Amino acid sequence: MGINSESDITANLQIGPTDLGMVRIYIAGEGIDLPLDFDPDEADEIAEELRGAAQAARGLGKPPKKRK
Repeated sequence: MGINSESDITANLQIGPTDLGMVRIYIAGEGIDLPLDFDPDEADEIAEELRGAAQAARGLGKPPKKRK
C-alpha cells in the first residue's frame, strides 16, 4: 500500500502530550493499536510536513482559477 492507494480500513487518530514530555500520535482500529511518540522538535517537523502536504493537496485535481 502506498500513499496514493485507497483503503477500506478505518482507524481513530488521537494526538496529545504525554506525561513524559513527548508528543504521542495514537492510531487505533480493528487489529491496530499503535502509539507513536516524538520529541517536541520532531512533532514540529511533522506538523510542518502536514501543512506542506495540505497546501500541495489543495492545488491537485482542481482547474486553475480564472483571472478577471
